[in-house]
Amino acid sequence: MKGVLLSGGTGSRLRPITHTGPKQLVPVANKPVIEYAIEDLKEAGITDIGVVLGNKGREEIQEILGDGSKFNVDITYIIQGNPLGLAHAAGCARDFIGDDDFVMYLGDNILKEGITDLVESFRANDHGAGIALQEVDNPQQFGIADINESGSVKGLVEKPEDPPTNLALIGMYVFSPAVFDVIDDLEPSWRGELEITDAIQQLLDNGQAIDSHLVTGWWKDTGKPEDILEANRLVLEDGQRAIEGEVGDNAEIDGRVKLAESAAIESGAVVRGPVSIAEGTRVKSGTYIGPYTSIGPSCTLENIHIENTVVIGDSTITASGRIVDSLLGQGANVESSDDLLPKGRRLVVGENSQLKL
Repeated sequence: MKGVLLSGGTGSRLRPITHTGPKQLVPVANKPVIEYAIEDLKEAGITDIGVVLGNKGREEIQEILGDGSKFNVDITYIIQGNPLGLAHAAGCARDFIGDDDFVMYLGDNILKEGITDLVESFRANDHGAGIALQEVDNPQQFGIADINESGSVKGLVEKPEDPPTNLALIGMYVFSPAVFDVIDDLEPSWRGELEITDAIQQLLDNGQAIDSHLVTGWWKDTGKPEDILEANRLVLEDGQRAIEGEVGDNAEIDGRVKLAESAAIESGAVVRGPVSIAEGTRVKSGTYIGPYTSIGPSCTLENIHIENTVVIGDSTITASGRIVDSLLGQGANVESSDDLLPKGRRLVVGENSQLKL
């Protein structure tokens, strides 16, 4: 079985962060989102992975992932170009897949429990496809599955006005190569895209059995800033304390704090986990880093109160006040102005921005 990892979307909901880079490389707990997908594929025994690239961010993704050897997998790059739908992206991988079954995984999704159960359930019987499902509160915003008591899929519909269930397709699929012939005959939907739900429905109409797996742990689509922050909280909540860097004599560290080897928390700073601090970052005196915060590499923080925030990296933050519930892009620098600060700021700041608060 092979893997197809989709990384060709435009990331419009994450602007301004994605004006200068692909959404799949936005870090969660100081690791690019796409790396979590690679780990899930590898854990399920899938090491031959095709990464589907769009027109934007190709070079950055290839630079981070390389040939896959640092993850102990083999990566082949597949060019999709313009994003014309998930079924179109799958179809672009036909030559790479050949006659094998394959997992298709959206590269901006994170799962707590991985995909091993989904893959094993598909392998247990003769299925044309398998889909990961989770109950959602707003089924009108998703592709929705109607299933019978045994878990077999009876039908699918994309973003229905009157959903038959609240079981949403969450971006992880398993297919037999029969899906490629179906994709060849698909017509674009009202959105102008080749819908993967239409492809799965056609397999069903052709008499193919469609398996389903209900995901019980958390799942996040990291398509918006608030989703990145929530995913960061969820991942950090499952983390372990690991102090490898330098800690000053009078620094205060509580809870699950991960401090990289070349990072430092100086005397007089307070860090309360769960927190992740990446390599080369210095947390100076007078700084308070509160729970659910990830500070990326090569940052400097001084005299700032910051919590429930993701700082992507290469930033200097010296604004004397509070930053909360924020996403700060690469190279964003935040310092104080002459005006008094309110109690807290909520920010989404793009790459190389300069702010005075």
